Amino acid sequence: RAAFWLTLISIAAGTTTLVVWLLLGKDFAFALERTVTVMVITCPHALGLAVPLVVAVSTALSARSGLLIRDRSAFERAKDLQVVIFDKTGTLTEGRFGVTDVVALNGSSEEILRIAASLERGSEHPIAAGIRESAEEKGLELLPVEDFRAIPGKGVEGRINGHLYRVVSPGYLKEQNIPWPSPEVQRLAAQGKTVVFVLQEQRLLGAVALADRIRPESREAVARLKSMGLQVMMLTGDAEAVARWVAQELGLDEYFAEVLPHEKAIKVQEVQKRGLVVAMVGDGVNDAPALVQADVGIAIGAGTDVAVESADIVLVRNDPRDVAAILGLSRATYRKMQENLAWATGYNLFAIPLAAGVLYKLGVLLSPALGALLMSLSTVIVALNAQRLRRA
Repeated sequence: RAAFWLTLISIAAGTTTLVVWLLLGKDFAFALERTVTVMVITCPHALGLAVPLVVAVSTALSARSGLLIRDRSAFERAKDLQVVIFDKTGTLTEGRFGVTDVVALNGSSEEILRIAASLERGSEHPIAAGIRESAEEKGLELLPVEDFRAIPGKGVEGRINGHLYRVVSPGYLKEQNIPWPSPEVQRLAAQGKTVVFVLQEQRLLGAVALADRIRPESREAVARLKSMGLQVMMLTGDAEAVARWVAQELGLDEYFAEVLPHEKAIKVQEVQKRGLVVAMVGDGVNDAPALVQADVGIAIGAGTDVAVESADIVLVRNDPRDVAAILGLSRATYRKMQENLAWATGYNLFAIPLAAGVLYKLGVLLSPALGALLMSLSTVIVALNAQRLRRA
């Protein structure tokens, strides 16, 4: 649009220059030379390239970083975002159980985790897998188990070094009238974490708390977004206690718990009704309506095809820090566009009167060749400034 208007201004300025110099008594050759200089120097190369060059560089940068822009206008809107709402499971968290706490009542926490992992070695239950993985991460060597047996609906048991051990649910403790002597265990349960207990015979050794693992990158992602002046919120279908715990761990500004799949888009709309510009980040089928409702929808590339197709921007990697990266790139891109437009416009405001000959009485007169050189110089400056986006 700017280049179109500059074209009209160029034609009008050239015509005016020709007419004015003829009225001032100059010969046609002199007036025509001034007109040609004006037309050459106002050729809208710089202005026409100001935005497309920046767009080309930013698109290349984003693709190289695994940030795929499906809707260019949404990418430009991202610079105005005020709120980023994350889906919890699979986005801020890994979507699988992991040990968050080990409470030792009798013995060491490492020994309790080792016993629990040894008993759960043969189980395919998500809780069992989480306990085994945590023991492996800590480098704990598992112990041989004899007389292994599942306790239906309650847990598992087996003999280790001749002693009978059990990993059981809170229901088993209630059934056997075994009290929870530790307030720490009660606190973990109140956070919505899954707590299992390790027993030797009927003696309580300790407890292992598990929850959906928070991605290590999530804390840094939230911190970066907040440092950019954005509010960070979370949507989840999980219970209030679980959502509260994740929000506290990550330092979120707000969260919405126990949200049914069809209510996610409604929650996004509620935030928008506060007058805020909102981005939604998700990876599942249930997130698709919310991604469409948001001002900018961002899908995790490892998510479902439906989520990816509904999003404006796709993050190829499963890394929430890329949300901050794409928003930072959007802001830097817009800033470069403004700089280029300011240069191209300012250059023409200065160059047109000079080319028309307003300083003729002072002996300053530009030839068409010099006008062409200045025009080319402005284009080079705009191109170099666009390339500086790579270091922004």
